Amino acid sequence: MTPWERVETGLAALAVDPDGLGGLWLRARSSPVRDRVTGALGVIDLPQRRLHPAIGDEQLFGGIDLTATLGTGKVVDRPGLLSTPGLLVLPMAERTSPGLAARLAGALDNNIGHCLIALDEGADPDEALPAALVDRLGVHIDLEALPWGETDPLTYDTDALARARARLPGVTAEAGILQDLTVVAMKLGIDSLRAPMLALRMAKALAAIAGQDIVEVEEVAAAVELVLAPRATRFPQDPPQEPEQDQTPPEPEPQDQDQGDDGEQTLEDLPLQDILLEAAQAALPADLLAQLAAGKANRGASGSTGAGARRKGNRRGRPIPSRRGRMDGQSRVDIISTLRAAAPWQTIRRRSARHEQALYIQTDDIRLRRYEEKSDRLLIFVVDASGSAAMTRLAEAKGAVELLLAEAYARRDHVALVAFRGEGAELLLPPTRSLVQTKRRLAALPGGGGTPLAAGLKLALEVSAQASGRGMTPTIALLTDGRANISLEGTPNRAEAAEDARKMGHALRLNGLPAMVIDMGMRPERSLKALAEIMAAPYIPLPRADANRLSSAVSAVLES
Repeated sequence: MTPWERVETGLAALAVDPDGLGGLWLRARSSPVRDRVTGALGVIDLPQRRLHPAIGDEQLFGGIDLTATLGTGKVVDRPGLLSTPGLLVLPMAERTSPGLAARLAGALDNNIGHCLIALDEGADPDEALPAALVDRLGVHIDLEALPWGETDPLTYDTDALARARARLPGVTAEAGILQDLTVVAMKLGIDSLRAPMLALRMAKALAAIAGQDIVEVEEVAAAVELVLAPRATRFPQDPPQEPEQDQTPPEPEPQDQDQGDDGEQTLEDLPLQDILLEAAQAALPADLLAQLAAGKANRGASGSTGAGARRKGNRRGRPIPSRRGRMDGQSRVDIISTLRAAAPWQTIRRRSARHEQALYIQTDDIRLRRYEEKSDRLLIFVVDASGSAAMTRLAEAKGAVELLLAEAYARRDHVALVAFRGEGAELLLPPTRSLVQTKRRLAALPGGGGTPLAAGLKLALEVSAQASGRGMTPTIALLTDGRANISLEGTPNRAEAAEDARKMGHALRLNGLPAMVIDMGMRPERSLKALAEIMAAPYIPLPRADANRLSSAVSAVLES
């Protein structure tokens, strides 16, 4: 099948069995091609309901209708979006929080009849739908590399799809097909048991569309293309051949009389697993092969976004559901949620009250507003500016800082630079996002002298503490050759300097600061590797690394 034929077939199967297949993961930014797909969602016979990545529990599961409850004096419930079966359309699905993903996954597992359409608009591979939802959505479609000229308007025969839905409960499959699908999924590197079961549901839906009561090989192969191939994380490999026990060549087996003279094997003669593996390999697009080889195909499993930490606040940020709490003069009271919490108890409270009043609110009814804001990330470079090779290392650090700062505008990162040489350390560049200011501060940077490694780590710890107090998420990148010879007191003592560096490494770890140690010496330094273990930081030896390699290494660690 062509990519667009997979789109047409996947939507048709989803229209026949929306509950069994779970839904659609549509990976595409806003474009006319995506509009063609979303415009055809009406073929799924379910009422459409649009969600938001920041939707709350009350909108999902329902709650008390405050106006009707206060007006009638009785508790009146209001249903939520998940109360009845529906087609749930989730735009900006790559921003879905783990909490919302768990709630939607639970709704899909309850078999109420929901079908989720996740519109993933992530620009980078690490911006993707949470793995909990990726695992439960049977149809995966990626439109990023599909041009407009290779698409056609999506039109479906609604009467034929209705007949297929009526025929679906009677469609059966042989007992061994699910086992074959499981083996194929294992060979493709798929570790979820839901994938082969979804592939079987897909095969039954395709058989129902074809007017069949039994699943044939063609439907199973198409299900592998639609369900298993997009989930593949490795190439299927042939099993290793066993060593020959006997050097005597085996006697040729007699051939059947009806076999052709050329001895070619027909499609019917191949094992089903081989047919399914060939179908899966044919469905892998050319641009995905390199990602599979690099181990990056399973984008949905990635939980790293390279952003700062999320923090709970009480004044600003994105609103999140309110929680019970006490008024402390600083938090804001959520009036509507408080009234909803108090409404069911008004009848009982009026009977036991000594004084008549319109509304009775107790301490347990108080609901406080909550906000979530994503903190800015601060990348602190701690650069060794000592010795004869200081100018080379500083030049590399300058280039790496400028390269990383160029990406900071999109990721809202800040950059700081700490240089240590002589008898101490100096903060050359306070936290900033200004590229102009960075170039000015780095223009004339001196070098030479001893290596006060402990002083550099101590100053980085102080900068991190100040940045955390301002709401940032600091990360430390140490660039050195590891040969510390100046203690914290500023005296030349190699043994004392190494011990001071280890103590500062422990301090960084106790404060929970993420860090990385980049060894830029000509040979890997054992003491520096030991320091990285103390800091619980990755150790990266990069001899003779230029600015581009250094920037790539730092970015890889940040995104891991």
